[in-house]
Amino acid sequence: MAHILIIDDEKSIRHSLKEILEYESYKVDEAPDGIEGIKMAEKTKYDLIFCDIKMPKMDGIEVLENLQSKCPEVPVVMISGHGNIDTAVEAIKKGAFDFIAKPLDLNRILITVRNAMDRTVLVKETKTLRRKITRTNDMIGDSQGIKHVKEIIERVAPTDARVMITGSNGTGKELVARWIHEKSNRREMPLIEVNCAAIPSELIESELFGHEKGAFTSAIKTRSGKFEQANGGTIFLDEIGDMSLSAQAKVLRALQENRITRVGGEKDFAVDVRILAATNKDLKKEIEKGNFREDLYHRLSVILIHVPSLDERKEDIPHLVRYFLKEVADEYKNPVKEISDEAIKELQNKSWTGNIRELRNVVERLVILGEKVISKNDVINFVAMPK
Repeated sequence: MAHILIIDDEKSIRHSLKEILEYESYKVDEAPDGIEGIKMAEKTKYDLIFCDIKMPKMDGIEVLENLQSKCPEVPVVMISGHGNIDTAVEAIKKGAFDFIAKPLDLNRILITVRNAMDRTVLVKETKTLRRKITRTNDMIGDSQGIKHVKEIIERVAPTDARVMITGSNGTGKELVARWIHEKSNRREMPLIEVNCAAIPSELIESELFGHEKGAFTSAIKTRSGKFEQANGGTIFLDEIGDMSLSAQAKVLRALQENRITRVGGEKDFAVDVRILAATNKDLKKEIEKGNFREDLYHRLSVILIHVPSLDERKEDIPHLVRYFLKEVADEYKNPVKEISDEAIKELQNKSWTGNIRELRNVVERLVILGEKVISKNDVINFVAMPK
């Protein structure tokens, strides 16, 4: 049952509106002024709020602004007996869901309520789906190395400092980037990930900065790049050591001036983007070879985070294995398999060149091929390293 709050200084209006809504099976509360209404909205989770504009103590527009800051997800419908177009426009600009003039029309009220309820359901479903899609996995482990990484994330995430994340393939560099964004002040804005190694060198500039129509043969329409898409949020440049020198020059300019230019374009665009970068290469050696710009390296590496390999944190393997056992079971919609202590020790004795990614694949293999309780023999039989 939807819960609705009516804020109006006219008792007759409150009672009439309450009768209409209760007849439609809604639960209704009343507040005689804006101050009381705001207090009630802070204590109770309402699905919809009706608010009069002309009230003593606090004007309805001021009430709306307070409600937008304290409970922005709740739709607010403004009502007024002194309504005009300017007032309605101002209310909508301030975030009101709708504006209804007095005397109140029964059909208009009911349509507005149903629309607001539909909107609330859609907002909740969208948030749920977004959480599922952008779910950030936990950073599993209590080793000294992983504790150090977590501590740096906590300290650097609330800032706008650029971060260079280093480590071998499969250590979880992208997970570190996601956690930095998740804990940052930009978390409500997009995190755009770019795998620099997966994009051909001739297309990387277009991918990052966009292009104008006709900039090259296949540019049949204007397209925004990753920097524009990440505006206000974070861009994660994975495997940046594989980026071409020409693209590096443009990234450097974007860092220096906070402006970009599309391929084939002349107009500059201002961008507000935090850059996180990652690589499995030794960039200092790449600089010596002439493959990476030293000035870009220093711009990107304000904060350095090195993610330890799995061989450097083998004490975390029991935690990781049990985490992956549950994750795989959830994916296959099966009960979680158990694993013996001997099997865990056997996994710890192995060398993990593929790091966390390899361990996760091995756990999935053991779930599929192993016994009900995964044993040491299962590990020996199914996790043999290829010769």
